[in-house]
Amino acid sequence: MKNLLAVIAILFTQTGCAQNINDLIKKGNDAVNNKGTGLSNEEIIGGLKEALTIGGKNAGSLASKVDGYYKNPAIKIPFPKEAKDMESTLRNVGLGKEVDEFVMSLNRAAEDAAKESVPIFTDAIKTITINDGLSILRGSDRAATDYLKSKTENQLKIKFKPVIDRSVNKMNVGNYWKTLADAYNKMPFVKKVNPNLVEYTTVKALDGLFLLVAQEEAKIRKNPAAQVTDLLKKVFGK
Repeated sequence: MKNLLAVIAILFTQTGCAQNINDLIKKGNDAVNNKGTGLSNEEIIGGLKEALTIGGKNAGSLASKVDGYYKNPAIKIPFPKEAKDMESTLRNVGLGKEVDEFVMSLNRAAEDAAKESVPIFTDAIKTITINDGLSILRGSDRAATDYLKSKTENQLKIKFKPVIDRSVNKMNVGNYWKTLADAYNKMPFVKKVNPNLVEYTTVKALDGLFLLVAQEEAKIRKNPAAQVTDLLKKVFGK
């Protein structure tokens, strides 16, 4: 009984005095009897998977557009970090245009690969088992995304890498890099760098996709207009 009263008190504080007290009592009973959600485990798991599936599709669609990576500062793939000295040196000797073209080619490869990533992403979502669905539901705005990333990132990376490899070749990323590397390596006293462009682009592309999924998850949690199915409304609706 004390627990029920405590839940009612919290709900009463959050919703305001104008709300009908009978509604508050019903919500309080639901909170006590159904672990605070009034939902079955199947509904929670189904809702989370549905949210991630929709989020994954929306993220893939956003990322795969022209400039989906390149003109989104949050996910734009930069010049490889280990070659930062190389980037600044090349810009200082007037090769800024070539550097920019190389960076664009990396992002174009990621955008091209993102078109094929959606089925890979959604298949991974369908196969996960969420044992701690309640904690995810009650977690941060990206709790489901973080859980998905922790469980599927390695698997997605393995599947995604050949897609990126094809896109890197398609977008002539290697040729852009060779032009820059040849120019840089002719300079005296420089330390040669040769990053694995497929590995680098794969990691950055997946980081960007997960960030977009997290943004979609936050929308579904907060915005009723983004709760586009009955199950999403039931699980995430207020």
